[in-house]
Amino acid sequence: METFDTGLLLLRLAVGLTFAAHGAQKVFGWWGGPGFAKWKGAMAGMGFRPVTLFAAVSAGVELVGGLALAAGFLTPLAGAALIAQSVVIIGQVHWQNGFFNTKGGYEFPLTLGIAVAAITLIGAGAWSVDAAIGLTVEPAVSVAFVIAALVAGLVALAIPRVTASTERAAHA
Repeated sequence: METFDTGLLLLRLAVGLTFAAHGAQKVFGWWGGPGFAKWKGAMAGMGFRPVTLFAAVSAGVELVGGLALAAGFLTPLAGAALIAQSVVIIGQVHWQNGFFNTKGGYEFPLTLGIAVAAITLIGAGAWSVDAAIGLTVEPAVSVAFVIAALVAGLVALAIPRVTASTERAAHA
């Protein structure tokens, strides 16, 4: 069991800290990232309204959710938020570029999203904050979190499309 928990810890650290680093790029501008003002501009360009809310949620999910996943803290919630974020990243930015990352495709965010789904379904493991505080989740509940996250991501993807059609109708 120790090898399993060590592997799960490594997976949580790699995936969670990768998400957190991307969030830090958006929030603080670290590691060549846009910072929050430019991130808001990017979100506006993608059609998300209200811009500040969606920019804060997306950057916060990556930063805070990534750190929580790495620590194994409230793993089902962190996992669900990151899965939903992965769906939006894939659908809004990368899908049209095909699979491979070298062409800006969805290979990388898909891999991260599937890794988060696996962690969410398996649980945080023995070396986690969840284990330290005694948080356990029934398998059916974990499945429900993953399904809810996929639905939430698809709903979020629809927002720019609905906003655009509403704005077109208002100007017609």
